[in-house]
Amino acid sequence: MPTDAPPPSPSDSLRSAVVGCGDISAQHIAAIAALAEGGHARLAAVVDRDPGRRRAAAKAHGVPAFAGLGELLAEGAADVVHLCTPHGDHAALAEQALAAGVHVLTEKPVAHTLGDAEALISASDRAWAAAGTQLGVCFQNRYNAPVLALRRLLHDGNLGRILGAQATVMWHRPPSYYEARPWRGTWSGSGGGLLMNQAIHTLDLLQWLVGPAQVVDGRASTRALQGVIEVEDTADILLEHAAHDGAAVRSVFFATNANAVNAPVTLDIQTERAELSLRGALTVRQADGRVEVVEETGVLPGERSYWGASHQLLIADFYRAVAAGERFWIGAEAATASLRLIKDVYARSYPPGEWV
Repeated sequence: MPTDAPPPSPSDSLRSAVVGCGDISAQHIAAIAALAEGGHARLAAVVDRDPGRRRAAAKAHGVPAFAGLGELLAEGAADVVHLCTPHGDHAALAEQALAAGVHVLTEKPVAHTLGDAEALISASDRAWAAAGTQLGVCFQNRYNAPVLALRRLLHDGNLGRILGAQATVMWHRPPSYYEARPWRGTWSGSGGGLLMNQAIHTLDLLQWLVGPAQVVDGRASTRALQGVIEVEDTADILLEHAAHDGAAVRSVFFATNANAVNAPVTLDIQTERAELSLRGALTVRQADGRVEVVEETGVLPGERSYWGASHQLLIADFYRAVAAGERFWIGAEAATASLRLIKDVYARSYPPGEWV
């Protein structure tokens, strides 16, 4: 579980390298800069296959640049690597770094196939057992203040048992989004579409809050971007959860990239004594008429606001775990739970051999 405790002060700050200098790398670099103020970490290198992005990042941050992770590891230039690459690279790069004794924090998904994810679970267990080498996965929305409040309310028992839940992701992705990074629209590059790239965060929250889940039924399809992408832009899923109170609970989930705008993610949970609703903020309507609101404490400005603002909290907690010698709580096994749900939906939606 997250903690607000700062990382222990190390005798030497950890050397951090960001692998992949695309959009999301800015969040990681900013978080490393914040940790540098306390002497806990410093950006030591950047890695990217694209020469232009590599040079630009090296110049912007005044650090050495490498064309590949192998070069970085051969130089012994980092203690921690942040993987911000296309999905298809995550598992192989993570295994390579762990084998070299380097801690890994990777963006979601943990892998783009279940086979790769399961191999990485084993590799991360071996690395931890052998040398305390960490693997963490960025499901940063678990650190949002309203989400943490919601989890506490559900688990303290005062609201009664969970009756059901619903969640939606209604976002917009035009053809230009995929044209800018062609891997996003392919099975081989992304391992899927909407569910892997956008909705995986909300599926992760749904099963983390309500309980471990299995798919009862689900379908993925391409409604708005036929001819542009080979993966899905819309999906609906019926899930059954093993709730923390032992009851079986159903939830329904709908997501699409065919919406006109990036609307707020919604997540609603009904219990015996309350209705809990996430729309950025958490609103709790109790059966006796009381209403409580928990606001989000940090939101990114501009068009990336739907990312939330908890990358920095998760990354600081990861470094705290590394410095303390405690295993980070969102590892390969935890991150594979939502991946299993997604792959189950794909198996129900596409012929064998069409998806990965």
